[in-house]
Amino acid sequence: MAARSAPSCHLRLEWVYGYRGHQCRNNLYYTAAKEIVYFVAGIGVVYSPREHRQKFYRGHSDDIISLALHPERVLVATGQVGKEPYICIWDSYTVQTVSVLKDVHTHGVACLAFDLDGQIFDISWDLYQPNKLVSCGVKHIKFWSLCGNALTPKRGVFGKNGDLQTILCLACARDELTYSGALNGDIYVWKGINLIRTIQGAHTAGIFSMNACEEGFATGGRDGCIRLWDLTFKPITVIDLREADQGYKGLSVRSVCWRGDHILVGTQDSEIFEIVVHERNKPFLIMQGHCEGELWALAIHPTKPLAVTGSDDRSVRIWSLVDHALIARCNMEEPIRCAAVNVDGIHLALGMKDGSFTVLRVRDMTEVVHIKDRKEAIHELKYSPDGAYLAVGCNDSSVDIYGVAQRYKKFGECVGSLSFITHLDWSSDSRYLQTNDGNGKRLFYRMPGGKEVANKEEIKGVHWASWTCVSGLEVNGIWPKYSDVNDINSVDGNYIGQVLVTADDYGIVKLFRYPSLRKESLADSNSDESDSDLSDVPELDSEIEQETQLTYHRQVYKEDLPQLKEQYKEKQKSGTSKRRERAPGNSIRLHFVHGYRGYDCRSNLFYTQTGEIVYHVAAVGVVYNRQQNTQRFYLGHDDDVLCLAVHPVRDLVATGQVGRDPSIHIWDTETTKPLSILKGYHQYGVCAVDFSADGRRLASAGLDDGHTVVLWDWKRGERLSITRGSKDKIFVVKMNPYVPDKLMTAGIKHIKFWRRAGGGLIGRKGYIGTLGKNDTMMSAVYGWTEEMAFSGTSTGDVCIWRDIFLVKTVKAHDGPVFSMHALEKGFVTGGKDGVVALWDDSFERCLKTYAIKRAALAPGSKGLLLEDNPSIRAISLGHGHILVGTKNGEILEVDKSGPITLLVQGHMEGEVWGLATHPYLPICATVSDDKTLRIWDLSPSHCMLAVRKLKKGGRCCCFSPDGKALAVGLNDGSFLMANADTLEDLVSFHHRKDIISDIRFSPGSGKYLAVASHDSFVDIYNVLSSKRVGICKGATSYITHVDWDIRGKLLQVNTGAKEQLFFEAPRGKKQTIPSGEGKFGKFKRYVAHSTHVTNVRWTYDDSMLVTLGGADMSLMVWTNEMEGYREKRPCDSEESDIDSEEDGGYDSDVTRENEISYTIRALSTNIRPMFGIKPHLQQKEPSTDERPPVSRAPPQPEKLQTNNVGKKKRPIEDLVLELVFGYRGRDCRNNVHYLNDGDDIIYHTASVGILHNVATGTQSFYQEHNDDILCLTVNQHPKFINIVATGQVGIVSPLSASVCLATAPSVHVWDAVNKQTLSILRCYHSKGVCSVSFSATGKLLLSVGLDPEHTVTIWRWQEGAKIASRAGHNQRIFVAEFRPDSDSQFVSVGVKHVKFWTLAGRALLSKKGLLSALEDARMQTMLAVAFGANNLTFTGTVSGDVCVWKDHVLCRIVARAHNGPVFAMYTTLRDGLIVTGGKERPSKEGGAVKLWDQELRRCRAFRLETGQASDCVRSVCRGKGKILVGTRNAEIIEVGEKNAACNVLVNGHVDGPVWGLATHPSRDFFLSAAEDGTVRLWDIADRKMLNKVNLGHAARTVCYSPEGDMVAIGMKNGEFIILLVSSLKIWGKKRDRRCAIHDIRFSPDSRFLAVGSSENSVDFYDLTLGPTLNRISYCKDIPSFVIQMDFSADGRHLQVSTGCYKRHVYEVPSGKHLMDQAAIERITWATWTSILGDEVMGIWSRHAEKADVNCACVSHSGISLVTGDDFGMVKLFDFPCPEKFAKHKRFLGHSPHVTNIRFTSGDRHVISAGGDDCRSVPLSAQDMPACSLGFSHFF
Repeated sequence: MAARSAPSCHLRLEWVYGYRGHQCRNNLYYTAAKEIVYFVAGIGVVYSPREHRQKFYRGHSDDIISLALHPERVLVATGQVGKEPYICIWDSYTVQTVSVLKDVHTHGVACLAFDLDGQIFDISWDLYQPNKLVSCGVKHIKFWSLCGNALTPKRGVFGKNGDLQTILCLACARDELTYSGALNGDIYVWKGINLIRTIQGAHTAGIFSMNACEEGFATGGRDGCIRLWDLTFKPITVIDLREADQGYKGLSVRSVCWRGDHILVGTQDSEIFEIVVHERNKPFLIMQGHCEGELWALAIHPTKPLAVTGSDDRSVRIWSLVDHALIARCNMEEPIRCAAVNVDGIHLALGMKDGSFTVLRVRDMTEVVHIKDRKEAIHELKYSPDGAYLAVGCNDSSVDIYGVAQRYKKFGECVGSLSFITHLDWSSDSRYLQTNDGNGKRLFYRMPGGKEVANKEEIKGVHWASWTCVSGLEVNGIWPKYSDVNDINSVDGNYIGQVLVTADDYGIVKLFRYPSLRKESLADSNSDESDSDLSDVPELDSEIEQETQLTYHRQVYKEDLPQLKEQYKEKQKSGTSKRRERAPGNSIRLHFVHGYRGYDCRSNLFYTQTGEIVYHVAAVGVVYNRQQNTQRFYLGHDDDVLCLAVHPVRDLVATGQVGRDPSIHIWDTETTKPLSILKGYHQYGVCAVDFSADGRRLASAGLDDGHTVVLWDWKRGERLSITRGSKDKIFVVKMNPYVPDKLMTAGIKHIKFWRRAGGGLIGRKGYIGTLGKNDTMMSAVYGWTEEMAFSGTSTGDVCIWRDIFLVKTVKAHDGPVFSMHALEKGFVTGGKDGVVALWDDSFERCLKTYAIKRAALAPGSKGLLLEDNPSIRAISLGHGHILVGTKNGEILEVDKSGPITLLVQGHMEGEVWGLATHPYLPICATVSDDKTLRIWDLSPSHCMLAVRKLKKGGRCCCFSPDGKALAVGLNDGSFLMANADTLEDLVSFHHRKDIISDIRFSPGSGKYLAVASHDSFVDIYNVLSSKRVGICKGATSYITHVDWDIRGKLLQVNTGAKEQLFFEAPRGKKQTIPSGEGKFGKFKRYVAHSTHVTNVRWTYDDSMLVTLGGADMSLMVWTNEMEGYREKRPCDSEESDIDSEEDGGYDSDVTRENEISYTIRALSTNIRPMFGIKPHLQQKEPSTDERPPVSRAPPQPEKLQTNNVGKKKRPIEDLVLELVFGYRGRDCRNNVHYLNDGDDIIYHTASVGILHNVATGTQSFYQEHNDDILCLTVNQHPKFINIVATGQVGIVSPLSASVCLATAPSVHVWDAVNKQTLSILRCYHSKGVCSVSFSATGKLLLSVGLDPEHTVTIWRWQEGAKIASRAGHNQRIFVAEFRPDSDSQFVSVGVKHVKFWTLAGRALLSKKGLLSALEDARMQTMLAVAFGANNLTFTGTVSGDVCVWKDHVLCRIVARAHNGPVFAMYTTLRDGLIVTGGKERPSKEGGAVKLWDQELRRCRAFRLETGQASDCVRSVCRGKGKILVGTRNAEIIEVGEKNAACNVLVNGHVDGPVWGLATHPSRDFFLSAAEDGTVRLWDIADRKMLNKVNLGHAARTVCYSPEGDMVAIGMKNGEFIILLVSSLKIWGKKRDRRCAIHDIRFSPDSRFLAVGSSENSVDFYDLTLGPTLNRISYCKDIPSFVIQMDFSADGRHLQVSTGCYKRHVYEVPSGKHLMDQAAIERITWATWTSILGDEVMGIWSRHAEKADVNCACVSHSGISLVTGDDFGMVKLFDFPCPEKFAKHKRFLGHSPHVTNIRFTSGDRHVISAGGDDCRSVPLSAQDMPACSLGFSHFF
């Protein structure tokens, strides 16, 4: 018999033997109830030792490998393996899921820890420090800080207190202490990130587990010992489990838990011991299982409740199934693969992996016999029912038969199989044996000889003693579809219960009826895929069947359009250079929509709060006012809307649409504006939505394969929970009105009741029992209690549910119950039978029915009902009426007294193509695949005037010129002419076989009728004679469109092959007429239809446009709004192609900023074109047997001449950033702000945020960025005083997550006063963050990326949560700012665009700025934005204009607000005045800074008086009576509003790297020279620039003379200049080279000047000969360009570092190359700036493959060395450092490339110069006793 239903019995998990000790650690704990929680396989186990009882958590789908217990010891977290692993948090009392966390990890969750509120082995929250955690693993320990959405690690510093080794476990304690267990058995004690001491020999081997409790700490290790420690980690006691009664050699502890006087211990071999402290020598074994390795062998004792198992761990164990205890254990020599007990229970046979088998006596586990006849594994063995024989199946394809009584003598052999033996079964009479093999073959043998049974008839009547085979007729039904990927491993038949149990590769146990003959029999299992409820399923109703076959997949989704548009633009650019005409001035606005989507939707029609009706059709949400017969539209969707739900207050609506990533829109029915848009978790479409009773939550169901169910907090736009709903389609989702965490879903053959559990949903199928059959559910509602629910079925029944159980069924309709609605005291239902039924509150009595019939239509009802009893798809009650939506696209209002009013109607299912407008009346005709011809009134009545059914569907129609006749083309190739008033036939023809695609009367009298078909012909008929008079031939494809010329003599024809053909009428002769030029016209785009728009027609007076949607079956009427007469609210679509192709202005600064490419530190390359082998790769390692020569000669002289810097020479210990000269203004904007009421200013340069005190000039720094800062903003809300956000460059690498995190761009939010990081937002803008802005409340942060899409992202910065993100624009966005009064509206400006954004939930909606009808208005590149009252926005343009916008429409232009680009604008919150900054030449009338009134009508100009030919302002900010200005020239200037006085606060170099750096020989002054052509003198003590010299050419190097009275400057053009310091006058200059001078040096006695250039030369000049500067000599044979030079202390030698990584020494002044290495070793140098040489070998990093050390400087004391490299790092070494990879300290602050570095006199400061960051930075440097050391930077 076929298994028509699943078995009625069930399986319940009773006991689990075992504990997962191998490969896992720290997975065993006491709960608050003193139960023990652990896991094994995919089960979480809670074991009560007192009651000897287990509870199970079964929420996982794969192996659990980690476990953590909440500090309150009730909640448990478990993590599993898998492709998409997840973490379950569950209650140890109820073993119910509390939360499910997923979507983050891959492969598996290796370790877990609860918060109080390489390979990693352990991780732990620091319960004593918020947001801190520690992880450890292979040779590392890391201390993590959670800030925002970023986890920032700091590696533990092992130092000298311990060896770097693998850390296996850890525990956190108070006072920032952390204890960790190491691989060698030591315990490391950490304070902060530093190792402070080591407890050596705590264990003799690796420490696997450490547990902290109130009493102290417990540790367990590989040595089998448990050690208890007090709170200061002093030893208390040791417990050695190996010496205990049940201990054994090799015992290894994997988990330990100490609570009170009890200790839990988990071992490697899957045992759990419990130790009572005062009886520590008597550990009690409470759980054990098999050890690591596969477990295959299982046998049941024939007479006793015992089970036998054998495993790869070589042990065989006997378990009591009553006491749940281990009875006996015996260790074997080989892994065990199978077991069997003979019929009297005396002998136990074990099959081994090596091909042998062993027989033991069960009573004492002694060996009876051991036989090895095979070499491959024994996989199956069984005793015969009579006990005489043992059959042994082997992996070598044979079965051996042994006689039991003959001491297992071999009697026979079965050799018919071609693959390994998998299963065996004996017949009841022991005469036959059946086998299965690896090929799935089933064979039979006669016993005991083993001869194969060839005749299958012989075994037909055989009864089998057992059934464990997986192949055979009796078990055909156990194999599921696609069973090749789900092998069934084991089967066992229960003849008495007539059931069969199977176990498969998915870990699922299934229960079938026995026998299970048919493929795909029904099974019951503990998995969600159990199909036990599919028994006896009735056939689906035709409508439902049709609906389930609907697919909403698109070849091109609307989400693809922007990308396709860009591809199209690229093609267009390459294809044509012709300028296109401007877009039309007219616009259209949606006026009325005929139609309602009922054919595949349900319950999508509701009354609003104000009595209006809301529904949907196509991509439009419609709010219909039935009194005024008007409609309002929600046009936010871009594809078919499939579902609709109304908020409990009935003022808001949720609609879900089709899409690749479909969205749900929540919108206001009054304003039709979106409040929230939800997306990201469904695919293909959203088919059902529902609000919770409090209106705060929304549930949705998707059309993806798993029909995902999502629970949302819709206002925040956040997903609360998600789960896979069902493999079958879901039709309805309903939230429980009493419990917001509960909901139900119903659909094809299922109903499920769900409960929220954290991030997941736990579902239970409705249990039908014997009360009914499992049917398809079409509708559902909740009843009067939280447990009561009602569902409508496809057979017309209403099912009544309590909890998950079916209570009873009621017959309600003839046909499916498509809609149900709950009333206060009853229910209303609607079905396919066209009847509306009112029911009492228990569904026991039908109170009243309403049949939808034409006869019941009210007298004043407009429109016509097409048929009686249409299928009802939606019902809603309100305002004394019943609202009904039908499958035919009609909306009716039923009065409770009976009359029916028709409100809305449209075409039925099938595509609509035919459309014609009347020649002089406001009516139109449509014809559709639904076989109807309809006439529609376009005047205010908006109703259907007439309808006629056709024999076939139609594709086209046309009115005659006099409006009296109507021609209709049909799908079968025929057409007819009907009376336009009565729709009665006048004449019909049938000359074609294929679809009539277009039909047209000739103009004038309408003498001819052109009929086009898909047969590729156009027939011409004489209307008066009713004859065909011509045929137009020559088209290569089907005809799509036909047009007459105005005289009626010529036909224009389009075809499917995109041909344009012309034919002469009436004969149809083909004419050749050249077509006009023109492509890619500009347009305006409007979205309302969902799929293809099949037809468009203007009305006779062009006042309206009528459009048809093919598959959406809607007829839409649009109002034509002429240019200049448009309503205030424009509705041009976002995708309209209306942008001007004119640039609107050019500026070099704007172009440079737009095209700039940022280099991140991690990808830095050489700033110099170096070549050759790097120093650390040149030198060979000295051999170990080399000894230094013994010498009695005097010691070598000092390498460096030293001055007496202090009495004792002490190495510099640290550097502290003290001062930064420079400001990043060249490519940033709005990045200088006042703080603390104008006392301080905040700005940035390189990777440092700087707080600068205006009065004192002192600076403090935020240094947590690891790369260049590009933008800065200040939070203006009073709750967030002094909160600053800064965004940096970075790159998102696809290579690995670690690279991704290390280099990803980020936004830091920090406190400007204490420099504390409040939040770090790691983002995926890919190249950097170019703009940030806080919202009005200060809680949200906006960031804009430099990625190609210029992504715009909104963050809830305090939580580190990303709220919304969207592509901003395909061209550069320069600035995006929140409106000062809004948390949801902001504006972005950039290259040729301005966008006005709205945050709706988690979605970002944007509108392009519309230029409206302003004369000569064109879209320019926008550079800055400011805001005014009444929703005004001001944007600064590249041409100097300021555009004024009202909402998103341009309303005014302030022409020439500046003469050049307006780079910066600032809105003053207190008085609304606006500051603008631009690029402008100073003049009496104007200035680069202007202060405007609130409406930008009047202004006052300020000149900056910088002395520049042109001022370029990049940042403006207004404080109390002062304006703060940042310029492109790296100056920050404070301007007084009253007196216009300028005070320069900050100076810096402008462009190019700062290559030249020189410190004064005796004072704290230094010089810098840069490619901006200036040399600047800086005073460190006074923190300011003292002087500046413009050289006219880029400078590359600078040097003081030893006395400090002269300065030499080397230029990029090969010239060098000598200035007198006192007067800054030129003493002399010379140009003997044509290429850049790289270094210039005075000799120690000031006699010679050495000039090194990129021409591979060093020239010597004798300064005693005067300012003529004649070259006296030069160095020969320099192999590459010169990098650095140093004179010897006696001035007789010069060392030269070159671009090929070679250092050469030359004699001075001869220039002779000194080759004697011994002589070189004896030279003492006056200075050391060389990066090459044995003395500085250690400065070269292992990671210097692509980047170099650029500069170095040894302190005047000669014992410290600082370097600068291409990664922007300053490093501090001891000097000399000849060993490779010397230890050092490193300091960040610069952008990539530190170009030069110097110590000041006295070594008190280090000055470093940046490359592209154009800044100088002084750092303080101090010796050992001092508390800090600073360094100075120059940017």
